[in-house]
Amino acid sequence: MDGLSVVIAARNESARLPALLAQLAEQPALVREVLVVDGGSRDATALVARLAGARLLRCTPGRGRQLALGAAEARGAWLMLLHADVRLPRHWSARIARAIGAHSVQPAAAPARAWYFDLAIEGRNPALRLVELGTALRSRWLQLPYGDQGLLLSRDLYDAVGGMRPLPLMEDLELVQRLRRQARLRSLGADLQVDGSRWRRLGVWRTTLTNARLRRAWRRGEPLELLERRYYGR
Repeated sequence: MDGLSVVIAARNESARLPALLAQLAEQPALVREVLVVDGGSRDATALVARLAGARLLRCTPGRGRQLALGAAEARGAWLMLLHADVRLPRHWSARIARAIGAHSVQPAAAPARAWYFDLAIEGRNPALRLVELGTALRSRWLQLPYGDQGLLLSRDLYDAVGGMRPLPLMEDLELVQRLRRQARLRSLGADLQVDGSRWRRLGVWRTTLTNARLRRAWRRGEPLELLERRYYGR
């Protein structure tokens, strides 16, 4: 078992997924396999994944469920967990290879490490830059990157912390909270661009406030199924 397995949670992303898969296909020496886990798409997402040569898996919607399934099926010694609406930065493969290489030579007694990308939200609204800055500070100081920043970690570390749990929402925060107890989370030093459509549709500050309220409700113990309906407007 060696190489990097890239696990992508996708749902109705046929317009954005091809560019991400093309980026990954450019680095066959690094990327052992790409697994696209489709959460009930009604568009051509599954067809796009197949045509690109990715392994296609299917499950009920929910990024936690999708990423948990993909990670369970992955065969690589390293995992990179991504959402389907992202664009990798230039020279992304060199940064990942450098992180993996640094891990291989660190002393056995050194703390484990995992890595994330910095957040870059698609759009020119200056308020988005403030969101990105706040995200960078939170990720570095509190060791709390979220799922839309991607996550790179070894299979051994993933298994040691119990892996991704198939939650309908907050799966990223729940995993990172367990992960930071056993590892240091480091930035890869490059921006991962995410789709800005939700930020444009709801507005930057409304989106930020909604996300904060959902996280607070989750910490207070509100049922995740209820929060999932609230997040997706069901």
